[in-house]
Amino acid sequence: MLCQLYEHEDLKHPSSAEMEVPTKIKSKRLQVLRRSRIPGDAEGHSPRSDVDQEALLPPHLRSRLYDLFGQMEREFEALYADNLASGHQISQRLKLTYKTSTSKIVSSFKTGAATCRLVREFRGHRDGVWEVSVSKTDPQVIGTASADHSARIWFVENGSCLLQYVGHSGSVNSLRFHPSQDLVVTASGDNTAHLWKCQVTKPPFVEQPAPKCHSSEDEIDSNEREDTDGMESSDDKIEPTYIRQPSMELLGHSSVVIAADWMPGGNQVITASWDRMAHLHDAETGEIVSVLSGHDQELTNICSHPSQRLLVTASKDTTFRLWDFRDPSMKVNVFQGHTQQVTSAVFGSNDLVVSGSDDRTVKVWDLKNMRSPITTIRTDSAVNRLSVSANNTIAIPQDNRHIRLHDMQGARLARLLKSNRQGHSRMVCSVCWSDNEAATCDLYSCGFDRHIFGWTIKDTKE
Repeated sequence: MLCQLYEHEDLKHPSSAEMEVPTKIKSKRLQVLRRSRIPGDAEGHSPRSDVDQEALLPPHLRSRLYDLFGQMEREFEALYADNLASGHQISQRLKLTYKTSTSKIVSSFKTGAATCRLVREFRGHRDGVWEVSVSKTDPQVIGTASADHSARIWFVENGSCLLQYVGHSGSVNSLRFHPSQDLVVTASGDNTAHLWKCQVTKPPFVEQPAPKCHSSEDEIDSNEREDTDGMESSDDKIEPTYIRQPSMELLGHSSVVIAADWMPGGNQVITASWDRMAHLHDAETGEIVSVLSGHDQELTNICSHPSQRLLVTASKDTTFRLWDFRDPSMKVNVFQGHTQQVTSAVFGSNDLVVSGSDDRTVKVWDLKNMRSPITTIRTDSAVNRLSVSANNTIAIPQDNRHIRLHDMQGARLARLLKSNRQGHSRMVCSVCWSDNEAATCDLYSCGFDRHIFGWTIKDTKE
């Protein structure tokens, strides 16, 4: 079309810049029309010189030029409209594809590989429960640490409280059982850790009816149940024995002791504090054997390896550290990958470490290659003190009252019940697996709602 214009010797070739968009075409047409006005026209223009008159296009060419530019303008406008329509169609197609693929992913997640049932409820604490632990000796008992300044030992078979430790003057933040003896270490907000005896005998059996509830991935959450702050706790079936004095008091920290654990063999105790340090104590004398420093902010948790002289410390500085006491120089490795405070780091089998964070992720690390996680599990809420079972199933307690189960590859297995009648009504602070195959419960959980629950987990693939 344009070549017909260029054949006329008096018509200049328009530049490419003048033809980029329809607005520029319109502007160019107006310029051409102004150059082709008749001298002395109705708009009052003065007559042009002889040179200008010779430069004017003949009327038939001027008319033809006007028609060609009009066609060009219409073609550009049509092309522009087609592009808009095509872009909208592509956008809608992408949205539909994304929605379909996302639905398939969500559906695959909802097909859980495990079912969970609540079978025990332990009640008696008068404030939030920070941690739950399972004894490695018989009879089958669990321990809990609470903000009500007490720690309790519970008999699993009937949910009765057997012992109540009241030796701390601050919140009890952690409780861990000795690997082979009837001893417990508790960490407290009073800047100390206490060792105390928890020797118990099997009490007379008092049957506790199991709560009737069942959890599956297709279950829909209902509204939160009523606030339980002012609710009086139910009377214990058996009056607990009170312990008021520790066997040993571990001193040395200048701030809150947030967690404590036993080193393999039980001859040493490790404590973690908000003073940014961890202390290794002799369990018989209480003497500080080593001070572990390096974190930039407060420690949030500590965990020792069940069989090797390894431990991990989690911190608010977004990292966790692996301390290797097998090396005479005590090798330290810093794990970086979280964007907010690391709330938990625990050992799994096969040289794996699992970390959880307030950044709503859980990461699985291989100690043989510690540069980056081998798995990242993304959740919808902050993660608290998690636990890994003997078969490497990760139980993830969260601020949003959920407890989720995943495998080490990140596949979602199940979600434990959260409703207005059963399950936790506030954030879940800690979970702990029982690896005893004959145990009444497979998993225990505790939360800020003061409740401790025992769950059975059944693998639907079996």
